[in-house]
Amino acid sequence: MLTNYEDLIPKKVLFNIKEIEEIGAIKASMIKKLISHGQIEIVKIGNKIHVTRIELIRFLEDNTISPN
Repeated sequence: MLTNYEDLIPKKVLFNIKEIEEIGAIKASMIKKLISHGQIEIVKIGNKIHVTRIELIRFLEDNTISPN
């Protein structure tokens, strides 16, 4: 059974790094590392870095290993 991230991730368009960490998806230090390595797409508004809900779900699904 695969995890349904659509139900787990709040229904918002953009999340900042702190919000992603608060929902328990990915630690802030790991998000920053993923961003610097170009593994997760960001939206930059002014000086603030955001990740879209779609991108967060895509990343989580791509990196989820099924128990098979």
